[in-house]
Amino acid sequence: MSARTILSRSAFWQMHLVALCFLTFALTMPVDARQNPATGTPSTDPGAAASAAASDPLLQAMQAELERSKTHLKMENVPAPYYIDYRLTDADEYNMEAAYGALRTSTHAHTRYVRVVVRVGDYKLDSYFGQGTGVVSLAPLEDNPESLRWQLWQATDQAFKIASQSLAAKRAMLSQYATGQPFDDFAHATPVHAIEPVATVNFDPDKWEETIEKASGLYSSDPKVEMLNSVARCWAVNQYFVNTEGTVTRHGYTECFVDISGTTQASDGMRLSDDMPYRTATPQELPSQTQILADTRTMLIRLAALRDAPVADEEYEGPVLFSADAATEVFDSLVGSNVLGRRPRPGDSARTVGPFASSYKTRVLPAFVSVTDDPTMTNFHGEPLQGHYGTDDEGVPAANVPVIVNGILTNYLIGREPIQDFPQSNGHGRAGPGQPPAPSVGVLEVQSQNPLSPADMKKKLIELCQQDNLAYGYYLEETAGVRNLAPRLLYRVYVKDGHEELVRGAVFSQLDARALRSGLVALGNDPVVSNREGNVPRSIIAPSALIDDIEVKRTGQKNAKLPEYPPPDLNGSNRAAFQ
Repeated sequence: MSARTILSRSAFWQMHLVALCFLTFALTMPVDARQNPATGTPSTDPGAAASAAASDPLLQAMQAELERSKTHLKMENVPAPYYIDYRLTDADEYNMEAAYGALRTSTHAHTRYVRVVVRVGDYKLDSYFGQGTGVVSLAPLEDNPESLRWQLWQATDQAFKIASQSLAAKRAMLSQYATGQPFDDFAHATPVHAIEPVATVNFDPDKWEETIEKASGLYSSDPKVEMLNSVARCWAVNQYFVNTEGTVTRHGYTECFVDISGTTQASDGMRLSDDMPYRTATPQELPSQTQILADTRTMLIRLAALRDAPVADEEYEGPVLFSADAATEVFDSLVGSNVLGRRPRPGDSARTVGPFASSYKTRVLPAFVSVTDDPTMTNFHGEPLQGHYGTDDEGVPAANVPVIVNGILTNYLIGREPIQDFPQSNGHGRAGPGQPPAPSVGVLEVQSQNPLSPADMKKKLIELCQQDNLAYGYYLEETAGVRNLAPRLLYRVYVKDGHEELVRGAVFSQLDARALRSGLVALGNDPVVSNREGNVPRSIIAPSALIDDIEVKRTGQKNAKLPEYPPPDLNGSNRAAFQ
């Protein structure tokens, strides 16, 4: 498995943001519901699902307390709730980190918590506003129905009181605007029963502590490496969901990732970095220790080459060829995040937010490009898709959504929070642990009507350079992450003979949604899968991409000072390296 196609480097583990701190999901992660040996195949037959739910003590307790709340949740002069939902998240995580050949942390954490939402009002206008979006609380770790029901009762009572206040505040706020809200607050949905087997993880901490120690210990092979850090994480997450409409779901996933990252400095003080990440559904799918150590040595060779590479200090404006790996970052950042149907602020006339907010039924990409989001896909050419799921976190079945057809934006990805012209969910409401659901990418695939081979893509790059009288173009093999799309492994491709030269210290300018719309020239026939972690998992499938009129210039970041004296002389080579 190619390590470069399976990690969003800037998205490490976002799931511990709700001050519960049970997970260290830093973006940057983010929730695999694909059908694999850990999760099995979900039961969607109502009878079978009901039977499975009846044998689950957590779902039993949640349903029993939900029924009791429907009957007894009342307050004088306040309307009864029209909707309640309970979501329980169970997370079991191993997390370890090593540097300089020594283990620095190793933890195993098991946490449960619940999120309770109570809506007062009706589907047209309700209390889901401000603090009325839900109450989060820790839940008992044991399958103790009595304790769980007491916890749910307390959270439900609190959520109901907040909801009544939120509805009054919302009505007062909306009264400030002349025009009414052109969409409902909450979309209707057909009840769903979907029960998946509980996901569990079989992780050997001793084995992976040894592996990451040895990987980080390779720092000693190059005295100019300032840091060599390695992490290994593996977790299982199960979500249980019930609501007063009759929906009952249980779904789970397992996920593992290993990342080896290194930093160094060039002779002028410029800081440089690289990493070698892997992401799989189970520990058994991760590479062997031998392979990880070999890949780490390769990464160290790249770091050394970056140190010696010339600085991209010229002003360049012209074509840039993005590898398939780098293109997944571009499409994730500039398309995936912009097709989410996120509701704008009250009083804002826009349909949604972001660069595509006013682009519905207009061209956002060239006519030869189409983009779909299909969470029902389980794999692509044999590569598992961790963004796959069968039912979203609001209990709506996942759907294949053609978001861009022949360059025209035709759909947004939405959950049960409607926006203008989109009154119903299309199964893309996802929720990170403890967080409210929001529109999210599942499996985003970029397709071309006339894809080119890698050789033809490079030929096209050179042709564009010749048309602009440029001595070379640029080829980007790897970015530093989806957040800023900064080049990490960037090469000049010379027109004269096609040879490539690694450069450092470059940044892109004008690489935005407009650049894709007007400057995307061609897509390759070499799509790769990039499984990514954020608050929820997503998969991006994209081929190499050639984009014209991109400005490449030297970074404005100041170089750091070099170390005042060499590191400890571990193998006798440091003195010569620092002279």
